[in-house]
Amino acid sequence: MDTVTHGIVGSLFSKAYFSERYGPVATFAATVGAMFPDIDVVQEIFSTDPLAVVRYHRGITHSWFGLPAFAVLLAWLTRWLARRLRVESPPWAVLALIYAVAIASHIILDGMTSFGTRMFTPFSQDRVAWDFLFIIDFTFTAIALAPQFAAWVHSAPIDNAPRRAAASWLFFSLGTLAVWGIARGISFPFHLRIVAVTVTIFAALFFLLHFTERGHPLRPSTWCRAGIYVLIAYGCLCGVAHAAALRRVREFANRNHIATERIGALPLPPSPLDWGGVIRSTTGVYASRFDLRDAQEPQFVFTPDSPQTSYTARAVGLPEVRLYWNFARFPVVRTHTEGDLHVVEFFDQRFMTRPSDAPQPFTYRVVLDDEGNVVEEGWQSSGGVLTRIQKMLPHRKTNEPGAGSRGTRGPKGSAQ
Repeated sequence: MDTVTHGIVGSLFSKAYFSERYGPVATFAATVGAMFPDIDVVQEIFSTDPLAVVRYHRGITHSWFGLPAFAVLLAWLTRWLARRLRVESPPWAVLALIYAVAIASHIILDGMTSFGTRMFTPFSQDRVAWDFLFIIDFTFTAIALAPQFAAWVHSAPIDNAPRRAAASWLFFSLGTLAVWGIARGISFPFHLRIVAVTVTIFAALFFLLHFTERGHPLRPSTWCRAGIYVLIAYGCLCGVAHAAALRRVREFANRNHIATERIGALPLPPSPLDWGGVIRSTTGVYASRFDLRDAQEPQFVFTPDSPQTSYTARAVGLPEVRLYWNFARFPVVRTHTEGDLHVVEFFDQRFMTRPSDAPQPFTYRVVLDDEGNVVEEGWQSSGGVLTRIQKMLPHRKTNEPGAGSRGTRGPKGSAQ
């Protein structure tokens, strides 16, 4: 899940259970603590390792075993800073509890995404991924943020509540339109009537309740606790939807007698009813996008692995590729030639955000010469989140694409 949403959830928890008693430092601690695990991206920024995002992200800072030490350290630093600034601070034990709850929320929410998190590091490097939430879930973010705005809108002085309501409604309405535009731009559109329903709900939240409270506004903690309950309900809804989606994927695999190595139902934006089905078979990957509201059988597209050659065998033996293979859950290996060079590309069908003829996110590319020497290795510049090249040796390159396509299924038994 994105770092901003983590911070919003941490703030919500604090305002629901800690801030009224312990003040703004509690909210600061919960917000920082909820975002803290993503501090490991700093190591990625300064690392020359092309697979830093795989090697370092969501490791020890996202681990249950690292949580106590980080909570204690952050509580001590906060108390020290509060004394220096002469700001009233909660007791050290309370701060440690707030940080522990905030970090735990980060670990759990990352585990609910399809990217997964290594929550048992250093004793296990396996990624836990429950596949309930998309990595960036705007609905989840809005549910966490709206109660905090509502608490502000309906707080004293009541005379200014209509103005605060108008500002809040405009903010969320523009945000909804922005999300609609983003979803349309990445081929995950939703109907404009959903936009209309959403802005109406926000209008009721910010305006209608103002006229029904009759001078007795709810406490901020009440609003925020209600928000937590709705978040939990939304998470449960996504879990139920995931089970229904996974059942459809399994039915397809059983009906077509597919020998599966791994099977999954992955959340897609923007609705908890939109899902991707992915099946790693012994010969390739089946992938589908479907809506649970559609009773028709999902249509799967099969991406085959290419036949094995000495070049792909050399590529899959590289340490970086072995690390990538452990990260990928539904990997496919495809190759082609570019002049006298042999290109081996590894991509994970878990990240289905582009048309099939475009490079997929997290595509790792290895280029070899005729003798099997590595000429270039790193993320596909137009398909990965990074453009670092680990190895770049002098070589000849042509823009003429080869006609052939050869490859391998990858290391035997290593598909995750």
